[in-house]
Amino acid sequence: MARSRLTPERAAELYEAVLDLLREVGYDALTMDAVAARTRSSKATLYRQWGSKPELVAMSLRNSKPVDISRIDTGSLRGDFHEMVSQADDGQMERDNALMCGLARAVHENEDLLQALRELFIEPEITGLDVLLQRAVARGEISADNPALKYLSHMLVGAFVAHPLISDEPMGQSVLHEYLDAVVLPALGVPAGGD
Repeated sequence: MARSRLTPERAAELYEAVLDLLREVGYDALTMDAVAARTRSSKATLYRQWGSKPELVAMSLRNSKPVDISRIDTGSLRGDFHEMVSQADDGQMERDNALMCGLARAVHENEDLLQALRELFIEPEITGLDVLLQRAVARGEISADNPALKYLSHMLVGAFVAHPLISDEPMGQSVLHEYLDAVVLPALGVPAGGD
């Protein structure tokens, strides 16, 4: 990726415009021309900064995250998970879930998008979760050989995808807090009742 000459504020504007366009038209109909027009920038600037549409989309998602998961440290895994959930409001979660569901279909048809999402969005998130889990192992809260550890990301993503399909309601903080206590923490061998 080229060295950025954009200010952080300008980059944030571009990322938000990309996400707005994704919500409006979907990945397939999103074009660099549309992003350039929406943001009053040139396509050349977009390509110079991000290289491709998949990279721009992945970086937009990455930069929309309100907090770096690895920086959360409440002193307990349960506290860390619940703090992670508390960082996003229900409205944002609903918008993000709709966006991710739309992108889930697009990744099956676009290998470049899948690769960019893995490298620039998913792997950093998994790395952040790994930091939380390693701290929990070091504190003795969970066993390093717990077989559920390698499926934690699957459990969390699965909840986001399955809940709206099964319950016909969007995923929100209260549901996620309950899911953590009823499913995720017990799977990791952590009592759900306290920190």
